[in-house]
Amino acid sequence: MALALQLRDAVAALRAGGVIAYPTEAVWGLGCEPTNRVAVQRILELKRRDWRKGLIVIGASFEQLEPYVQLPSNSALRRAQASWPGPATWVFPASDFAPDWISGAHELMGDSIAIRVTAHPVAAALCKAYGGAIVSTSANRQSQEPARSATQVRMAFGRRIDALVPGALGDLSRPTPIRHVASGLILRR
Repeated sequence: MALALQLRDAVAALRAGGVIAYPTEAVWGLGCEPTNRVAVQRILELKRRDWRKGLIVIGASFEQLEPYVQLPSNSALRRAQASWPGPATWVFPASDFAPDWISGAHELMGDSIAIRVTAHPVAAALCKAYGGAIVSTSANRQSQEPARSATQVRMAFGRRIDALVPGALGDLSRPTPIRHVASGLILRR
């Protein structure tokens, strides 16, 4: 029951343009509504991160992420979908719906967006309760280690986040690998 209340508060914060923190497969994440430029800017300022690097967007299902991407070939899509839900992030061509403050500016990959259908129980429950995809970026300042506990999130960001959803991290020791959907190339191990 406590998680349901925390999810309700986090969903209310997301809908109000807030920034939330929540556990993911390996580290704590910061999230917001991907199409809310002000909320994304808040995350970038908290992290001291350049928008050009882009941000990951997660969903509880591919349907929540589909508006943000252009569909690749059937074989490439099957390759990504075979890893979901799960701890695999894939870079897809961005759709016109995907804002540039999420996709970033990548010279080698053009307009692209990193997405993941999460299997983490709290992150997936959050996306289901919200009814859509959310930003998922590690809860840390640029070049610092990502937070691995709610206490570390609170110490790093304090009241600058609007809600924190409790829960345990997944089993990964490092952030999810990132692969390019068309080529299968590993971009981050």
